[in-house]
Amino acid sequence: MSTTATIIIIVAIIVVVAILIALFRRAQTRKIDQQRIAADEHRREAETRTLAADQARAAADEQAARAERERLAAEQQRAEAERQRADANALHERANELDPDVPDPEDQASETDPARR
Repeated sequence: MSTTATIIIIVAIIVVVAILIALFRRAQTRKIDQQRIAADEHRREAETRTLAADQARAAADEQAARAERERLAAEQQRAEAERQRADANALHERANELDPDVPDPEDQASETDPARR
């Protein structure tokens, strides 16, 4: 084989290796760019989900606060109803004390209790 042919083969091999290296680097660059794009998409999706989760949490907190206010209002209404019931019972007792037609409970107990006779 002549020296010229050997030089041409070596140059061709070097050119092919250089082309392969360039193609490999280009493929790596493309892969890195695709990974960056995928990462950006994931970040946007994560941000969207974070925002949705924050909104859901805020709505749940608001609902819990509303439920607590309603519970407190119901508790106050119950306490007021009990107070009104106690007032009504006191008025009944006072009316019975004042009414001459209502027998005294102590008198009734002595009439029905054989030990008091």
